[in-house]
Amino acid sequence: MRQADIKSAKSDRRFGEGFLTDIWYFAALASDLKPGKLERHEILGQPVMLGRSPGGELFALRDICPHRAAPLSAGRFQRELSGAETVECPYHGWRFGADGACRAVPSLTMSQTMDVGRVRVRGYPVVESQGLVFVWIGAQPDGEPTEPAPTFPGVVGGRPKLVDRMVFDAHIDHAVVGLMDPAHGPFVHSQWWWRKSGSQHDKAKKFEPREQGFAMVRHPPSKNSHAYALLGGQPLTEISFRLPGLRWEHIVVGRRQVLALTCLTPQSETRTLITQIVWSDHPAFLIFKPFIAAGARAFLRQDGAMVDLQKPGLKYDPSLLWIDDADRQAKWYQALKREWAASRRENRAFDNPVEPATLKWRS
Repeated sequence: MRQADIKSAKSDRRFGEGFLTDIWYFAALASDLKPGKLERHEILGQPVMLGRSPGGELFALRDICPHRAAPLSAGRFQRELSGAETVECPYHGWRFGADGACRAVPSLTMSQTMDVGRVRVRGYPVVESQGLVFVWIGAQPDGEPTEPAPTFPGVVGGRPKLVDRMVFDAHIDHAVVGLMDPAHGPFVHSQWWWRKSGSQHDKAKKFEPREQGFAMVRHPPSKNSHAYALLGGQPLTEISFRLPGLRWEHIVVGRRQVLALTCLTPQSETRTLITQIVWSDHPAFLIFKPFIAAGARAFLRQDGAMVDLQKPGLKYDPSLLWIDDADRQAKWYQALKREWAASRRENRAFDNPVEPATLKWRS
């Protein structure tokens, strides 16, 4: 019998420190951004104004006017004589295009000259994909995307069937590791409709590398996970993770599908927005939607409560002891982060460090 390995998380000082750049971050649901609407977001400790112009163009700008630091998200859209749409600052009416360049300074008189186009706020590349809005956070303010935004299998059945949001008071590293941890279920998520606290079994799951991450390859759900019974038939599930913080479970039951996507967006070093989105064309979501929604909401809040319990200990920056195989995914996450940062720094292709493996644990 192989002896379990033990490793201290302190050996990698990047854990709980720093954020990845030159990568897409989930920002919002496309349906939340109605034409003419502006919203204030915080991503990687920076204020980001996100909005959709009346004409449908997406805007993502640093949410600070360079004149007097007023939030642009408190302003409104305007249409220039040229037909271009701009965002007007609520304080003095300075107007900025989607690229961040200033288009007008209303206080200037006809006799005063000023090259207003030299005034800029940071503009962020932004795209809409599968009903999701992603913002590219570059290491440099003028950085352009080097790859397309993520796409996911199983976005079926029209609009999402469930959406839930919660802020974890933790660094994204702790939030990611907590959500991917396979061994906490019997202790944190013990419910009669999911699994009993005393119901634990040996697990052996195959994993393989995937784009910017890894996946637990498709398999029948664990027999002590009773909620899958609502789907009937013979469900098969695959659970994937992708940098910087995207985790999803794709379930197929015959011709029907369920996709449960969890997006982790770091707002600051101590706050991470968790957005859970579920799509499905399975009739169970017509019949049992209130119960499924309640269960999903309970799961997320149980994880949030555990994060709150961790905070007093984490403030002392303790060494965290991780064991194989239950904590291997956490180690992969560290390795993926290191490799992504190195590949951007060295201007080369990303080389996924994850290798195929069968991991074993008890839960």
